[in-house]
Amino acid sequence: MPLSEKELLKRDAKRDIAAEVLQSIRDIKAGRGRKVQIEIPPAAQARRLMGVTQAEFAKLLGVSVRTLQDWEQGRRIPTGAAHSLIAVATRRPRVLREVLKEIAA
Repeated sequence: MPLSEKELLKRDAKRDIAAEVLQSIRDIKAGRGRKVQIEIPPAAQARRLMGVTQAEFAKLLGVSVRTLQDWEQGRRIPTGAAHSLIAVATRRPRVLREVLKEIAA
């Protein structure tokens, strides 16, 4: 069960946050730090590999910037042609970069 506000304040009053932070730094330097694996959604990874802005990538995919943001933040998953284009962008970003240049021209 979560602690109440009063219980949290009582617990935190006893803590030495600075000492905890320093100990954490020592642990990390000694290789005892906790490792966190972050999975990047395919849309964000593809856009990063292409080196384009969200507006440019959204235009290339034929979707709104808001839709692209939803994909990049994992709120929605692309389907159909967008899913295929993102797969191509992940594997062959140069090809889609060329297409983007042609669209912009």
